[in-house]
Amino acid sequence: MIVHIYSLRKPVYEQESRSVNLKTISGEITILDDHRPLIAPLATGNIRVIDTQGKEEVVESKSGFVEVRPGGEVNILLK
Repeated sequence: MIVHIYSLRKPVYEQESRSVNLKTISGEITILDDHRPLIAPLATGNIRVIDTQGKEEVVESKSGFVEVRPGGEVNILLK
């Protein structure tokens, strides 16, 4: 799946990835390939992305939204 993380000013992360772990206001979730479509507001916490090579990238989140689209696309907008 391709993961895009954007701040209000610039793209923060864009890469093919295995998984994304993040906190929504409803709780912590992990997004894997073929995840069901979803739109959810983010809570304060860290976004952990594991790329296809197994390398972890951590991005801090204070608020924003996550969108999981059919076809393996994850868009995260940080405020």
